[in-house]
Amino acid sequence: MGPGERGQSTVELVALLPLLVVIGLACAQVLMAGAARELAGNAAEAGAIATLQGRDPEAAARDAIPGWTGSRIEVEVRGGTVLVEVEPASLVPPLARLLVARAKAHAGS
Repeated sequence: MGPGERGQSTVELVALLPLLVVIGLACAQVLMAGAARELAGNAAEAGAIATLQGRDPEAAARDAIPGWTGSRIEVEVRGGTVLVEVEPASLVPPLARLLVARAKAHAGS
């Protein structure tokens, strides 16, 4: 391998680095969306259980998830049904807004 060929592979590597970074960020964002989905499901179930126990379902749903979600959670209660939406933490904000997790739990009839 001559010196020109080594230089070419270095240039190719440098040209690919931005693409690799974007792919890495997208993969991390998808993992965060999976975590948000789990959190939304847990929060919806906690809200439904609170409804059965005569407690505030919205407060129970918000208390069931970590504080970092902050303003990224929306809870809606319709009768015995608790609907929860959680927007994942955002490394790539446009992608995070597309990957909002939604969960629904029923407290029974």
